[in-house]
Amino acid sequence: MGSDATPSNTNNDLARSLSLWSVVLFGLAFMALTTVFSTFGIASSLSKGMVAGSYILALIVMLFTAYSYGVMAKRFPMTGSAYSYVQKVINPSSGFLVGWAIMMDYLFIPMVNFMLFGIFFHDAFPMIPQWGFIVALLTLVTLINLRGVKVAVTANLIIVVASILFAVIFCVMSINSLRTGLGTGLLANMDPIINFSVENPFKYIIAGASLLCFSFLGFDSVTAFSEEVKDPEKTIPKAIFLVTLIGGALFITVSYFAYQVWPNYLLFPDLDSASADVIRIVGGNALYAVFLTIFAMSIIGSALSSQASGSRILFAMGRDGQLPRKFFGSLHPKYKTPTFNILLIGLISFSAIFLSLGLVASFINFGAFISFIMVNVSVIVLFFKENNKSFKRIVLLFIIPLIGALLDFWLFINLDNHSLLLGSIWFSLGIVYLLFLTKGFKKPVPTMAALK
Repeated sequence: MGSDATPSNTNNDLARSLSLWSVVLFGLAFMALTTVFSTFGIASSLSKGMVAGSYILALIVMLFTAYSYGVMAKRFPMTGSAYSYVQKVINPSSGFLVGWAIMMDYLFIPMVNFMLFGIFFHDAFPMIPQWGFIVALLTLVTLINLRGVKVAVTANLIIVVASILFAVIFCVMSINSLRTGLGTGLLANMDPIINFSVENPFKYIIAGASLLCFSFLGFDSVTAFSEEVKDPEKTIPKAIFLVTLIGGALFITVSYFAYQVWPNYLLFPDLDSASADVIRIVGGNALYAVFLTIFAMSIIGSALSSQASGSRILFAMGRDGQLPRKFFGSLHPKYKTPTFNILLIGLISFSAIFLSLGLVASFINFGAFISFIMVNVSVIVLFFKENNKSFKRIVLLFIIPLIGALLDFWLFINLDNHSLLLGSIWFSLGIVYLLFLTKGFKKPVPTMAALK
């Protein structure tokens, strides 16, 4: 490989078959747009009803980090996401540890989806055991991803369009309900954004945002497909911003109207199922039945995208020799997919049968914020490595990523103790493996550059 661009080994290249909107669909499917409904009750309690305001703040925070991902994707259009960026700009050891941290996300996010699918359908059809639904979905998702990402694009298109269409229908029906006097009876109202009748409203908006930033996890997943799109230097940065903005706009709009039709969160019978009450009051059981169907589809789409993204992170680390290359760095000769990695993630996901949802979720947040922080730091390091120190570049490559890094670090240290403990244990295991890999740092960390 003669530069930092995409590797040129044609025998080990991923197939370039994705367009801009194909990648955007992967990111939106990974994000699971129906998350706005499943978290609405808890977010309402944390933010004292100001969920829309919390989403606005969360979107602002995520846009700073999305900007840094876009900068790095343009400079280094290769698969591997944060792992590759940190490796190229800081050093291979840091890159490995970031890759190890985000491995938690990509190994366990598919498992969360399989768990939710099992819980949801077992509740609807209790005669079938939960593990039966988990195995069925796991098998389907793995088979689709083995055939290649183009096969999954069609499924993602259906799922994302259905999710957006339902959000539009919900908002339209909410407007009609408000006109009849339901809820606040108002179309324009600042209370769901910032309610000055609440003492110290900013405190509660921030509390809500600390939860709702996790709704945006998925915008960064599109960088894992940098070697499967045409013109990645332009396509990936655009995709990152589109995924973040589309998701944020939908979350803000839906939560705004949800508040308007049910302004008192204290009256929810159950915070976990608050969205069911809101949807039923707007459209009755018929609309709720539609929601349940689309929610299940959204889970499938997120499982497809997260498994596909994770397999490509493992491929990048295997190709570099940081994981056993013959297993992790190989591609299917026909479909050009990282077959072994897809199967491995599928195998690990079988743990969804006996692990708890809370335990698995605790792993995910830690790795996400490690990668977010380090991508922002990478842009700053890149700035200091270059000679051009114009005012414009100071703003774009130092001030913006510094704000992003500080905001992400603030969210990171506010994670619950369970997440910090489990994440630290996993990270420590990565340090031990790195010491083994480098013989106590006596040998350099394997990188793609070393394989030329």
